[in-house]
Order: sequence, then C-alpha cells, then structure tokens
Amino acid sequence: MFSGIVETIGSIISIKHQSGCMALTISPHQLFNDLSIGDSIAVNGACLTVTQFTEEHFTVTVVPETLRLTNLHQLTVGDQVNLERSLKAEGRIGGHYVQGHVDGMGQILAITNDDSDAWLVKISIPPTLSRYIVKKGYIGIDGMSITVIDVTSEWFTVTFVPHTQTATIVPHYRPDSWVNIEVDIMGKYIEKIIGAHLHAISN
Repeated sequence: MFSGIVETIGSIISIKHQSGCMALTISPHQLFNDLSIGDSIAVNGACLTVTQFTEEHFTVTVVPETLRLTNLHQLTVGDQVNLERSLKAEGRIGGHYVQGHVDGMGQILAITNDDSDAWLVKISIPPTLSRYIVKKGYIGIDGMSITVIDVTSEWFTVTFVPHTQTATIVPHYRPDSWVNIEVDIMGKYIEKIIGAHLHAISN
C-alpha cells in the first residue's frame, strides 16, 4: 500500500528482457538505506518487488500483465521514474490509499498554465475507467495522488502545483505522453456491492 506521495525520482540504468519479463535497474536520486529483498516499491505507480539491491541502485522485475497495462514498456535507459516505498504503519497518509495496481493508461491531450505557475493538464480516459473518476475525487497518475478538477466520459483534468513539478517526473510530460492511471478503489467496491445486491433482489 502506498500514499501517492512521491519520495524521489529514479534514473533507469539498465533494462534486460528475459522470458517475457523486463528487469529494471534503477538508481534513486535520494538513496534508500533500508531496502530488503522482497520489498515493494511503486515505480510510476506500479507496485514492483525488489529482487536485487546495492547501496546505489535496486532491481525490480516487470511481468507481462504490468507491461501490458502500464507505460513501463516505453522506458529506455536514462529515463526518469517516480518512486515511492510502501507505507509504514506509523506513517502519515499525505495523499490517499494507493494500491500500486495500475488500471490502465491515459494520454496527455493538453498542458496549459492555470493563470499561475501551476499546470492544468488534460488526460484521456480509457472507456472502462471513466465511470470511476469523479470531480474532486482522487486519482493516481504515475504514482502521484492528485485531485480531479473536471471530468467527462472521455477525459479529465488535474493541476500539478509547482512543488509537484520539481519533485516528480511531471516536467518531462508533453502532449501525447502516456501516464499510468489508478482509480480510487472505493468506486470499484461500491459498484460490486451494489451489483450483487441488485442481482439478489432480481432473483
């Protein structure tokens, strides 16, 4: 479980493909001094397991399902990624509960200045996810906990404040960039519970 508050950016220093999977070796800009084999780290919002580590970098394996659903398959050596270690029980929840289970990708349609130093960003919605995105609700974008500004059946908008621009990979975003999306799990649970209830009534 994660909070959607990016701890640091990491640089991809090695990519290896084997047996349909991809092994990523990442050097975090802020070094992690408490890693263990088996730890969970969100890489652009995707929960991945540490398989190797040194003082300066760590390696995770990306399985085919994650490659299919996320932008990780687009990475090349030298690219930057958002990183967040899993939550500690006594830690603060700065954003919202994020599972690290990416639901799909959206494409950046437009980036404008919101009459300030903040960026107003318009992102397309996969058809299967639009019903879970609500105005002023939470959404995970490349592992960042962000508030939805406006939403239609085809796109939504968010604001990236100056701090987020300096602490994450947001400055690398361009129109046509693909971002990982994780919708708030609450909507899925409510949909399933109500669906089961209506099915029981109809029978």
